[in-house]
Formats: sequence, C-alpha cells, structure tokens
Amino acid sequence: MNLIRHTDTNYKNKLDRLTKSSSLFDSSIEKRTTDIIREVELNGDNALIGLTRKFDNACLKRSDLAVQSKELLKGWANASSKTKKAVRLAKANVKSFALNSMRKNWKMQNRQGGIVGEKFDPFHRIGVYIPGGTAPLASTSIMTITLAKAAGCSEIVACTPCDKNGEVNLDLLASIGNAGATEVYRVGGAQAIAAMGYGTETIKPVQKIFGPGNAYVVAAKRLLFGHVSIDLLPGPSELFILADTSANPKYVAADLLAQAEHGSGHERVWLATTSKRLVIKVQQEINKQLLSLSRAALIKKTLKNNGWIIHLKTIPEGIALANKLAPEHCELMLKSTKSAINEITTAGALFIGPWTPTVLGDYLAGPSHTLPTGGAGVSFSGLTVDMFQRRTSIVKYNKLSLTRSLQTIQTFSELEGLDGHGNSAEIRLKS
Repeated sequence: MNLIRHTDTNYKNKLDRLTKSSSLFDSSIEKRTTDIIREVELNGDNALIGLTRKFDNACLKRSDLAVQSKELLKGWANASSKTKKAVRLAKANVKSFALNSMRKNWKMQNRQGGIVGEKFDPFHRIGVYIPGGTAPLASTSIMTITLAKAAGCSEIVACTPCDKNGEVNLDLLASIGNAGATEVYRVGGAQAIAAMGYGTETIKPVQKIFGPGNAYVVAAKRLLFGHVSIDLLPGPSELFILADTSANPKYVAADLLAQAEHGSGHERVWLATTSKRLVIKVQQEINKQLLSLSRAALIKKTLKNNGWIIHLKTIPEGIALANKLAPEHCELMLKSTKSAINEITTAGALFIGPWTPTVLGDYLAGPSHTLPTGGAGVSFSGLTVDMFQRRTSIVKYNKLSLTRSLQTIQTFSELEGLDGHGNSAEIRLKS
C-alpha cells in the first residue's frame, strides 16, 4: 500500500491530491459509455446482443435476453440449504429495516384552514442492476429488490451479466428470484443501464434505476440522469478505517483486503491512524493474509493503485480527512468513538468497534449495502426504501380557507407581475 506520513514535508499537498481524486469521473470511460448508450438507444436489442458478444464473449439471440421463470425456479431448487438459509436471514433483516423506515402519508391544517399533506406511492416499474461476472453479487439482489418489494413496486426488472456461455450464476438467480424480481435479463454493463433507461424491443423502459456497478455502470447512470430517475452513484467499493493504538492489525488488514478484492481495479481503501506500530503491523498482516486469498492478484492491483495508509498526528485530522473523502464504508477502531460518530457526516455507513466488520453491512445487518462512492457521499445518502416511493403533495381548500388566503395571493401576484395568478383565486370568490 502507498504510505503518507504527517512528518512528510509535503504532507498536506499529498492529502489534498488524495481527496481530489474520484472513481466517478474518468473522461475516457465517459466517452466509451456515451458511445454504448447511443448504440443501445439507436439499435435496441441488436445493440445488446452485439455488446454482450463484445464484452462478455457470449453469443445470444433476442429470445435469450430474458431469463425465464423456470430458470429462476431451477436456481432456487438447486441452491444448497446453507445458501437458502443465508438468503432468508439476510432478506428478513433488510425487509424489517426497510419497513421501519418507510415514509407514510400525512396531512395537516395550515393557518388559513387549508388541508395540506403528502402521499407516497411506489414507483410502478423500477430497474435494478446486479453486478455479476467474476463476483456474482447475490447479496445485492437482497439489498435492492427487497426494498422495492417492501415499498410495493409492482414491476421489478433485474439486469445482470452472463458468462461466455450465456449463463447466469444459479445462486445469483436463486437470490434474485427469491427477493422478488418480476423480470430478469442477462445483460450487463453500461448497456444494461441504457436498456432500462431507453427501453428496447425486449426490455420496456423503467421509471427509476437502482443498484451498484463498475465505473462504466456508474457513468451510464450519471449520463442518463434526467432521462430516467437514478437512485445514487454507487460504484467501485471503498473503505476508510480510522484507528488508534487500540486497533487489532489483523482485523484492520482483513477488512482492507475484503473491500479491495472486488477486482475492477478502481476500488479504494484507506487506513488513517495515529499509531506508528499499527502502520507497520498492518502492512505485515496484509502480506501474510494475501497468501491465503484466492483473488490475491486483483487485490494487489487495487492496493498498488488505490490503497493508502496515512499516519496521522491526531484523530481529529482523521475525522476531517474522512469527511473530505466521503467514503462508502467507514470503520471506527478507536478507544472512544463518540466524537467520530458525531463529527463524520459524509460516510455512506459507519461501522463501530472491533466486532463490526464492513462485511456485516455487505451481507446481513439490515441497511442496504448500496452506498455512494467516489466522494458522492458529500451529497448523496445510501439506498433507502423511500427512494422506491414517489412523493406527491396534496392541497385541498374550501371557500373560507381560500378567502383567508386571498390577500397574500394578491400581494405575490402584484409583486411578480402575474395578474392571471391573482385572478385565478379572485374569480372563484367573486362568483
């Protein structure tokens, strides 16, 4: 991993460069993604077939794009009892969390006697992207589709890439089907986002797109924003660990390695600590634990490109750094976590103490693991069930409450030079 020390002569400049970088903005990726989106917009299913051949080495026909319900049933039937138990337990936690955070309809009477309020309706048709490829993320189907079901979405479209034989991992299909997807397509990458956004002959367009993905998927979501509603920008995984002398180097190293192993090379991991001993011990532990990990080559690439150990002078420096980076996941391995919990305000999720590895959020705890990355946490929060609900404001007045409001309406109408606005209220009371 790369090392920055507070004793370095250009320490602040190094930190500034670190916080200015983002995994979300790459001009070459954006250009290629724009071309993919344009091709899908113009050529529909034929574009999906051609792009799947190009990127996944799979030869599909139009009839192959949709995963049939019997394939979903086969996935669940062939899943081990251990897999079924894990899916059910995770789904139960996520569903309970979602139901407790649902927005509910409400109304009140305002000062003029008018009735105002809000109602929340589920989006009718939503799309979810489920990463596949070398790491079929079965957990993502639970962390997204379960929320859509809890909100009451009636049409839930899932897109996930296939392998070179045109097959989708059976355990992934088991999880997608059990979570409640109503349509599944073996389409991945930016082309899947474009298909859900614009629609093709086979895939009808959706109202809103959800889910994490690689740099191309996130770029496609960003480029389609406005044409279709987008949840947030959850890209390549990130982990920031803030630690002091109390931290166990074995735990720290294991958690950094876990988030670096996704394999795109765009993942980012940081350890910020006041402990010189921890800096040394964690590096030793990383080298030791790497020997037993199946994706060691991918992890090494990530750690070389985007792995950082920052030796801090004080913990408040680390808190400030966390807020600038706005990491997807933030672990606090400190003797006292109270200040950090209160003062870190841009992380996607906080994981408190030595017994709370990020993997709990990835798989089981309850909150969705779909979180902002690349610094987007400054402006975005993680995925919540209310994002699957569309808000509508409600206004209902009677003659008395309209009468009480007329003077204010007339004042604003005159102020803005929009006499038709004022007349639309006056005409009702004159008649």
